[in-house]
Formats: sequence, C-alpha cells, structure tokens
Amino acid sequence: MAAIDPKALMWTRACELIDRAERLHRQFFRPTAESIGDAIWEPPVDIVETESDILVTVALPGVDENAVEVSVGADSVLVVGLRRPSAIPRGSLVHRLEIPYGRFERQISFTGRRLQLSESELAFGCLSLRFNKQP
Repeated sequence: MAAIDPKALMWTRACELIDRAERLHRQFFRPTAESIGDAIWEPPVDIVETESDILVTVALPGVDENAVEVSVGADSVLVVGLRRPSAIPRGSLVHRLEIPYGRFERQISFTGRRLQLSESELAFGCLSLRFNKQP
C-alpha cells in the first residue's frame, strides 16, 4: 500500500476549499434567473424580524443613494436602482470584475403582513429598511 503524501493531501484540500469559496461568491451576487424588465442583477438581502419590526438589509456596494428607489406595496417591497461601473484607467489590465453593475431589482414579499416603512438609510454599501408591523 502506497503512503499518502501529507503535502499533496493539504494542497488538494486547499484547492477544493478555494473552488467552494468561488462558487459561494458567485451565488452571492448572481444575475437574476428570471426576466424582470431590463434588470440585470438581483442584490442579496438579510431579513430579521423582531416583536415590533422587520429589518431588511440590501447589499448595494458602490450604489449612490440617489440611484435607488424603494416602493412599498400592500404586502411587498420593491428596491430598484442602478450601479454605475467603476472607472477603469486607460491601458490597465483587468484581471477580474465580479461586483455587478447596471440596473438591479429586488422584490421582497411579506405574505399576509401589512408593513409601514419607518426608517431608510443607505450607508457602508447597504440599504437598511425598518418596517413597523401593522396589526
């Protein structure tokens, strides 16, 4: 029986972890799977519920606050906007462009809930929305 080289085993495991990390990264900012107008990407969200509020955080790296619209419907929230591409210096060599840009849209449904938007803030690349739960 041949001995297994620990260095080769560690190298194989490291490559597997890098592949997994890249797959997870691609899932984080994935293009929308279904056609929603002319939007080309869908930002990820975190949704947290307390006794009195629902907190929604939308990841919008590099998006200007004037380029985002939030519409609150009867039982859903729609976040629409535009992320402009970063300036790439003339003559530079691009190795990777993974942060999405262009028009985005994210609809979040809250079935059976009436919500009232009480706070909205875009800071540190995240849009934070606080909704008061209505009876």
